[in-house]
Amino acid sequence: MPDLAPPLIAWYRENARDLPWRRDGFGAWGTLVSEFMLQQTPVARVVPRLEEWLTRWPTPADLAAAPPADAVRLWANLGYPRRALWLHRAATEIRDRHDGVVPRDVDALLALTGIGDYTARAVAVFAYGDRHPVVDTNTRRVLARAVDGRSQPGSPAKADLAAMTAILPEAVDDAALVNAAAMELGAVICTARSPRCEVCPLADACAWRAAGYPDTGDERRKQARYEGSDRQARGAVLKVLRDADDHVARAADVIAEWPDPRQRDRAIDSLIADGLVEATGGMLHLPR
Repeated sequence: MPDLAPPLIAWYRENARDLPWRRDGFGAWGTLVSEFMLQQTPVARVVPRLEEWLTRWPTPADLAAAPPADAVRLWANLGYPRRALWLHRAATEIRDRHDGVVPRDVDALLALTGIGDYTARAVAVFAYGDRHPVVDTNTRRVLARAVDGRSQPGSPAKADLAAMTAILPEAVDDAALVNAAAMELGAVICTARSPRCEVCPLADACAWRAAGYPDTGDERRKQARYEGSDRQARGAVLKVLRDADDHVARAADVIAEWPDPRQRDRAIDSLIADGLVEATGGMLHLPR
């Protein structure tokens, strides 16, 4: 297999976007918050929200001291709001178990609420400079094409970590750069629908290009349409409760105009089950 590290590093040094979490001194807590926010959410929506969060809660202890409702409210329209609750719980665990310091050890990170293989290794690598494989959706697509000659990656698997490890240089700093570069390449060049192969630094080494860009199928799970979905109903309920500040609202009044009352009630029930909404005497409010 060609050595992909040198062209990835050279390209990244010249072309990496200037993003807050890539700046010197950003810190492990900022890295952790950014990784929570970036899951299935575009960078452009994350950056302003991230700056708000870190201004209001510059340490895990600051967030842990706030009511969970504040975290859900400030999460606003980032989507998948359970992440706000998980981040609040993780902050509490960091305060109580790790003296308020985001742990460096991958296993310790994995033990925190809401943190999986990707986030744990991302914090260890990008905040602390350790050598681990970091694999997100963009990385998996780059590896599928450049190494395996496939048009799209398969379903996420533990083997992805081994595949990324295989292209990492031994030098710790270079390994971190390759992790970041593979993610960046997948985000801006080796995209899912319109890859810009003519400007890709891996063009000469890419197995998919060498094979003539075959369509090898797409096993990615398709996301359900948002319009008219239960997710949209959940979002509408949460918006009402976020805008209500500390007040509560009668369940029957929340998005009363929603065209499908059964879907509205199902959305409320699911939000209560997820801990994002609490019900007290027929009244709804964010978690306290």
